[in-house]
Amino acid sequence: MLPTPDLSHLKRQDYQFIYEPAEDTFLFLDAFEDEVSYLKELNPAISLEVGSGSGCVTAFVGKILGESNCLKLCTDINPKAARATQGTAKQNQLSVDIIETHLTNGILPRLGGKIDLMYFNPPYVLTPSEEVGSHSVEAAWAGGIDGREVIDEFMPYIKQLLSPKGVFYMVVVNENKPDDIREIMKRDGFESSIVRTRLAGREKLFILKFVRTA
Repeated sequence: MLPTPDLSHLKRQDYQFIYEPAEDTFLFLDAFEDEVSYLKELNPAISLEVGSGSGCVTAFVGKILGESNCLKLCTDINPKAARATQGTAKQNQLSVDIIETHLTNGILPRLGGKIDLMYFNPPYVLTPSEEVGSHSVEAAWAGGIDGREVIDEFMPYIKQLLSPKGVFYMVVVNENKPDDIREIMKRDGFESSIVRTRLAGREKLFILKFVRTA
């Protein structure tokens, strides 16, 4: 079992401004632990976490990939989250490049078709639309109608970003209509599977995995 990344550099007051790792984060770690053999065989040249928050998940994936030459990229719209991710990378002896941007605005078109591994714990909570898209901690959870507004905005970019062998992982909850998401992605040329699920209070969490079929 791989250890959880060291986040001791982050203090209680930091979590007033960035998303504190929670059940969805730890489910993501468990899912990636299930995928260790797959990820090592994939041997990604470039990985990308969209919306990295504390940097916990990227640090965990970095440990899985070990001493590979993978270029590890992260984005986050929240400047405090970008700094936290950089701190987490340093705390865990990893090299990570952080881009402060909305979703992947700072990535395309330069890295279109070049990302081998991409993952996203999106803002999936059902909220009023006006709460979506802030530059502070609310950006980590406010998902708008059906918790899908950011997810739906991002989905068209997945095909543009992933390499021919690329794989994409995403956290969703039941209210986001996972079957609908999978059908949309199927029409866009992706096969999907559920890597892990977990009940967290009233939420049923899913880790979805998408790979190209075309």
